[in-house]
Amino acid sequence: MYYLMPIHQVAAIIWIGGMFFAHMALRPAALATLEPPQRLPLFATVFQHFFRWVWISVIALLVTGFILLFQWFGGMKGAPVHVHLMLTLGLIMTGIYAYIFFAPYRQLQKQVAAQSWPAAGKALNTIRKLVVTNLTLGMVIVVSTAAGRYLAI
Repeated sequence: MYYLMPIHQVAAIIWIGGMFFAHMALRPAALATLEPPQRLPLFATVFQHFFRWVWISVIALLVTGFILLFQWFGGMKGAPVHVHLMLTLGLIMTGIYAYIFFAPYRQLQKQVAAQSWPAAGKALNTIRKLVVTNLTLGMVIVVSTAAGRYLAI
């Protein structure tokens, strides 16, 4: 089952790294160079492509995570605290992502298609706040998982 760990890690890198890039690099560049009629369709299209990869990553993380949990630890009872934290925060992140995808992202697409820039901007701002939340949770998972293996947390 060791071959599943790289799949699990790459899926996490794609999701967390994509959020970091979008928020810390793409967003400031788009704000500095594009007006709403150009910026909002850009983000709608970027998310369309990125969210496909996030769905693949979420599925890979859940499948590999549960297999590894039961293979290595025999389930939650035998898992260390950092694995409990990883699973709990990962499920919260998945719920937040699903909400982003099915609510504000759909609203962003609808408002961009209608060229309703204020409403599209509001949807994008909601996505931004939720992405920052997920990015923060993802970073906590990375740090606690890396440290937990060595500090028994």
